Amino acid sequence: MFTGIIESVGLVRAITPQGGDVRVTIQTANSQKSAGLSMGDVHLGDSIATNGICLTVIDMAADYFVADVSSETLRRTTLGQWKTGTQVNLEKALLPTTRLGGHLVSGHVDGLGEVIVHRQDARSLYYEVRAPRELARYLAEKGSITVDGISLTINHLNGAVLSLNLVPHTAKHTNIDDWKVGSLVNLEVDVLARYLERLMLGDRAADTGSPSESRHGVTLALLEENGFLNRR
Repeated sequence: MFTGIIESVGLVRAITPQGGDVRVTIQTANSQKSAGLSMGDVHLGDSIATNGICLTVIDMAADYFVADVSSETLRRTTLGQWKTGTQVNLEKALLPTTRLGGHLVSGHVDGLGEVIVHRQDARSLYYEVRAPRELARYLAEKGSITVDGISLTINHLNGAVLSLNLVPHTAKHTNIDDWKVGSLVNLEVDVLARYLERLMLGDRAADTGSPSESRHGVTLALLEENGFLNRR
């Protein structure tokens, strides 16, 4: 688990095809953005969120780590578009003693968003991001979302379009200077919303059927049946 508080901005050092998927090497320091991610307490098998993607360390040194990436991750994230030199936000897995400065983040990307608005807003940067339609029900105004690994607050919602303001500190210590209109970004919705939806299905969660049928099983009738609505 992670918190969405970025510790360092690294760079993609190498991307190597490996029989249908890839192996990535991430340089943990970026002289333009950060002094580097401290690797002193990292061990083989540990997780590092890289632009919001939970990657498992299979090799490492003081200034880089290596991870294997499955074809599923390539399909569902921006990683398939990375090139040598791409900036990536880095965060080590949290410890029981870690301050939870952001929100609980799993590092499992739910879908790709598209930046559709980018402008200065006083000293902060304002963005609008269009999320996939199927993720809209998990978004809430003033709720949390993870964008490229950054824990952010949704200021406003218009359907599946969410607005975000990033303060100067966030701009300085993350990769958002790479976000342009048309850029794709990794999105992870609040995990509590997903579990709540599943919980409301009750015994119906065990019914066979496609995942999409299960996801759309939360209806007004189901909510009333389980005491969430009272139409009297």
